[in-house]
Amino acid sequence: MSTPADAAVSTDDIPYGIPLERDHPFDPPAAVMALHRGSEMRRMRYYPEGRLGWLVTSHRLARKVLADTRFSSTLGAPAQVPIPMPGLEAYLDFEGDFPLTPGMFIEMDPPDHTRLRRKLTGVFTVKRMKQLEPRIAEHVNERLDALAAGPRPADLVRDFAVPVPAMMICELLGVPYGQRERFEADARALFTTGETGEGKQQAMLNLFGFIGELAAAKRADPADDLLSDLAADAELSEEEVAGMAVLLLVAGHETTAKMLALGTMALLENRDQWDLLRERPELMAGGVEELLRYLSIIHTGLIRQVKEDFEFEGHQIKAREYVTVSVQTANRDEAHFIDPEKLDVAGDAKGHLTFGHGVHQCLGQQLARMEMRIAFAGLIGRFPGLRLAVPAAEVPLVTGQSFYGVAELPVTW
Repeated sequence: MSTPADAAVSTDDIPYGIPLERDHPFDPPAAVMALHRGSEMRRMRYYPEGRLGWLVTSHRLARKVLADTRFSSTLGAPAQVPIPMPGLEAYLDFEGDFPLTPGMFIEMDPPDHTRLRRKLTGVFTVKRMKQLEPRIAEHVNERLDALAAGPRPADLVRDFAVPVPAMMICELLGVPYGQRERFEADARALFTTGETGEGKQQAMLNLFGFIGELAAAKRADPADDLLSDLAADAELSEEEVAGMAVLLLVAGHETTAKMLALGTMALLENRDQWDLLRERPELMAGGVEELLRYLSIIHTGLIRQVKEDFEFEGHQIKAREYVTVSVQTANRDEAHFIDPEKLDVAGDAKGHLTFGHGVHQCLGQQLARMEMRIAFAGLIGRFPGLRLAVPAAEVPLVTGQSFYGVAELPVTW
C-alpha cells in the first residue's frame, strides 16, 4: 500500500539507512535482503529524528529510478551527500540547496552533465580502451613478477589489486604514480562513511590543490595525457579541469581495486569457479560480469533527489525527498537473475547495475572491465595454486566506506 509523502507517518517500523552489517563476505547484508523481500520500494529514515525518504531494492524499480530524469543527481559535494549513516547528520542540510563541486559531473543533471561528460567520452570508448590493452598487460605482468619474487604470504590488496588500476589511471591522466601518497589517503576519506563532513571537505580541497598544481604545470608544458588535454581546453575552467581529473583519479582505481581483491577471494572460496576460468579462459569476459553482479561493491546505494511531486509506482513522492537505490539487492533480484545467490562464471549476468544505469552509467566501465579481465587471467594463469593464507573468516573486511571490499587479502601458493 502506498503512503502519501506528506502524511503523518510513524517512523517506529521504518528502517534507518541501509543495513551494512554482513554475515557473509560475498553476500549483501541479510537485513537489506529482508527489506527487499518485504517490498521493492519502502520508506526509509535518513536521520534519527525521522526525516523520510525512500529505499528502492528491486532490479525493475532501480532501473526506472536511475533512468527517470525526475530523480536528480544534483545533491552537492561528496562531503554533503546524504548518506544514511549515523554521525553525519550535523553536516547535512536536508532541505537546503547544496553547492555543486566544479567538474564533478556525476553530481549534475543535463545539460551541465552532458557538457562535461562529452569531453571524456572519446577517451573511454571500447576502441580506445582496446588500444590500452598491451599497457594494462604490462602493468599486470610487472605486479605478478613482483608478487612471485616477494615473500609469502603476500597481501594481494597491497601488492596487486591496488597498484594495477592505480598505475593505469595515473598513466592515463598524467599523474605521477610516485606521488600517490598525495592522493590515496584523501581519496579514502571521501568514501569513508564515518568521516565527518569537515574531513571530507578538507580531503576534497587537498585533492583539488594537488590536481590543480599538476594541471597548471601541464598548461605550461603539455604531455601526451588526458590531464594535459583537459587543461588545454578553453571551454573548461581551471576548477572544472581539477574536478573532472579528481573524479577520474579517485573513481578510476578505488572501485577496480576492491573488485580485484574481493573477486579473487570469491573465486578462491568457490574453487570450482577458479578452476573453470583456468580451464576455459574464453569464459573470462562473462566471468567478470558475474563477479560484478555477485559482489556488488556499491555498499551504501545510489542516491537521487526528487525534482517534483509526482506518483511513482503507486507512491506519492514529493520534491526534495531522497531516494536510495540498493544496487546490492537489485543485483540479487530473483525476478531478473536465475539463481542469483550462486556465483556462476558461465552464467548470464546481463543487466547487472554495478556500473549504474541511464545517463550516469559509469564512464570508465570499459577500462575497468579490461583491467579485471587481464588481471584475473594473469593471476589465475601465473598462480593456478593460489590460496588464502588465513581462514576466510579472518580476512579483514572494509565495511565503513561507500565501496565494500577487503582491507587485506593474505595469499600463498
